[in-house]
Amino acid sequence: MTQLAATPLPADWRDFFALTKPRVMTLVIFTGLCGMLAAPGTIHPVIAFTAILCIAVGAGGAAALNMWWEADLDAGMKRTSNRPLPTGRMNRTDARDFGVLLSAASVMVMGVAVGWLAAAILALSIVYYAVIYTIWLKPRTPQNIVIGGGAGAFPPMIGWIAVTGDITAMPVLLFAIIFMWTPPHFWALALFVQTDYAKVGIPMMPVVKGEKSTRWQILAYTILLVPIAAAPWFIGGTGAVYGIAALVLSAAFLALSLPVALRTAQPGDAMQPEKRLFKFSILYLFALFAALVADAIARNQGILA
Repeated sequence: MTQLAATPLPADWRDFFALTKPRVMTLVIFTGLCGMLAAPGTIHPVIAFTAILCIAVGAGGAAALNMWWEADLDAGMKRTSNRPLPTGRMNRTDARDFGVLLSAASVMVMGVAVGWLAAAILALSIVYYAVIYTIWLKPRTPQNIVIGGGAGAFPPMIGWIAVTGDITAMPVLLFAIIFMWTPPHFWALALFVQTDYAKVGIPMMPVVKGEKSTRWQILAYTILLVPIAAAPWFIGGTGAVYGIAALVLSAAFLALSLPVALRTAQPGDAMQPEKRLFKFSILYLFALFAALVADAIARNQGILA
């Protein structure tokens, strides 16, 4: 395994920012904001901004702790070898302290400014990702993504709770959507970067169970996602704008997962169906949550029942 640089170079703000996984944070912020905008009731704009900021900072802190713990693994994988710790641009202790500071600050500010229920769920999400997934699940079981998917599913629930102050069926369903979306999304990526995981001994599904099993599990989880994505409409939590969007988007997701499940990849091929599914899965979640907000706006303005 590739070793970290013996003497880290002085880190600058860009290295600390990179520790927060800004691309992942974009999705976290978006789903958290959508959960807040779709929730019934009102929230002061300053409190709303504070809640979203805390969600972002908490996610960044958890990501920094993930990179701190996995620095040696990241050094051995092509996809992650250019991160601040593997390249020696940052001291490992600084990354850990940065992650702890962001995590603790986000929870405390959320509790004081927004509410302690939202703060408790935020704290749970940080522990879920940084400890349960990163330290416990990821190196031990091919089900790491299935169980660990809960870590990324909390933001819309937190956004909803920031407005309403309680947990009802709707925020639980928003959590369930992302939870069920995560395995097909991530396993599509894992199929074409599995050699990286194999090289550092991470038991991702394609490495441990093989490609065939992974492909069929992608299809199975996608099938399960379809009714869960539509469930907010079925229970009357949303209107037709969201419901129709959920059915159309989920049908497209299912259509793209079929070639992945039925295909036998050959060594050296480009794995285009897997890459198409991975890219669409990101668009899927953005579009689905955008439809959730559009539906809430339409219903609040009396455009649609």
